[in-house]
Amino acid sequence: MTSEPVVRNRIDRRRERTRNALLGAAQKFLAEGRSAVSIQEITDAADVGFGSFHNHFESKEQLFDEAVRSALQVYSEMRDGIVAVYEDPAEVFAVSFRMTGRLQRQFPEVVRVILHSGMSILVRDEGLAPRARRDIVAAQQAGHFEAMDPDKAVMAAGGALLGLLQLLDARPDADAEALTDEMTFRILRMFGVHKRTAQRLSSGPLPPQPELQAELGL
Repeated sequence: MTSEPVVRNRIDRRRERTRNALLGAAQKFLAEGRSAVSIQEITDAADVGFGSFHNHFESKEQLFDEAVRSALQVYSEMRDGIVAVYEDPAEVFAVSFRMTGRLQRQFPEVVRVILHSGMSILVRDEGLAPRARRDIVAAQQAGHFEAMDPDKAVMAAGGALLGLLQLLDARPDADAEALTDEMTFRILRMFGVHKRTAQRLSSGPLPPQPELQAELGL
């Protein structure tokens, strides 16, 4: 009587392993800047059969989009856990910005997956942008940030962050912590934060970042 659920669970686990292997392969290709690979190359890298690809994804484009979404989800969940101890929305914004810049040095492959999407990542419904928008609105309502259209604010801060990540990727010898904190300070000042407060929010100790690599398979 119990054989059918056991078989079904085994099949479900196998399907999940195959799907994760395809996502991991896609993330590696994106991190290497190789989005023009064929489905055959993807299945070979994932070590799964070619025919299994369309059991999980309709197209290579859908797979790559899901690979970016998966990377964003893992990072976003990590970020949410870290900032949960902060009450000041301006501080939440600053901590998020500072830790994302540092992420490039810890996990450059993860950042390259995110950078692959370019500015379009700032209009996605999941990941960094909606969280930044929420924090900015909350900081405005609390009187910590000057009034500004939230969508424009996200584009300004997000564009600066993506530019910073790209710069750090291109300059592996640069001081990532100093550059990230300086950019955080400049963004806070742009949002109308007093100089002394901006200095406080863009400096000081940060909580440790948990591991990401194992979750993404990179």
